[in-house]
Amino acid sequence: MHPPTATTASDGSTPLLEVRDISLSFDGVQALHRLSFAVRRGEICALIGPNGAGKSSLLNLLNGVYAPDAGSIHYDGQPFTRMEPFDAAQRGIGRTFQNNALFHRLSVQDNVLSGLSRHGCSTFIEHALHLPRARREAAQFMERTEATMAFLNLLAYRHTPVGQLPYGLQKRVELGRALVSEPRLLLLDEPMAGMNAAEKQEISRYITRLHHELGATVVLIEHDIGVVMNLSHHVVVLDYGRKVGDGTPAQVQANPDVIAAYLGLAHAETLP
Repeated sequence: MHPPTATTASDGSTPLLEVRDISLSFDGVQALHRLSFAVRRGEICALIGPNGAGKSSLLNLLNGVYAPDAGSIHYDGQPFTRMEPFDAAQRGIGRTFQNNALFHRLSVQDNVLSGLSRHGCSTFIEHALHLPRARREAAQFMERTEATMAFLNLLAYRHTPVGQLPYGLQKRVELGRALVSEPRLLLLDEPMAGMNAAEKQEISRYITRLHHELGATVVLIEHDIGVVMNLSHHVVVLDYGRKVGDGTPAQVQANPDVIAAYLGLAHAETLP
């Protein structure tokens, strides 16, 4: 796999993503309220907070599933009030979901390959007639699929229907489907949900590898505080749609508002 071309690893200070005063509500219920934060190129940023804090709603804004009521999103220096899902994929934003959105009857290879469905240029007629551009594109897509499966150690399962795999491997396949398009920004919605400690360590290693080896910028939602503190460079804490913490893991650990909001503990106590 090749590093995402627009991610400048040497420029760690330049934000790839900026959220400015974003608000979102559903039927009068405020999901996000004037939320602002920035994610630098090449960093791993964790979103934490109790259930219902607005974390998944935020990811849905970032890849165009929802449109904000107010505010703007700046991606790679360009402002957007709304980015459509197709446009987000074309601009290099990849996404996994809290609940596996895989094709359980299809093979691992076909599921990973499906992550390139929005990136093709060949027409239906070109594919039907096996014209040169369609053949070249198919070969390129298969090469990227092979590289992604190799990176995630999935080659041994390439022809196995995803529905026959254990849960931990299914989550790895979903990561592969998001990664195969070589996104500049990778949004991971609870990639370790439902996993045991060993499986969490394994996925954490893959996320660390894709950061170090591919230069990926990652925004992830995770409830395991130990994982967050060990994996992330930057942590944003939400509570009822409002930001209550934003900084390094050490800064967040020492923030009494974060402790009170996220753990419901007295301000005098500290995160583990």
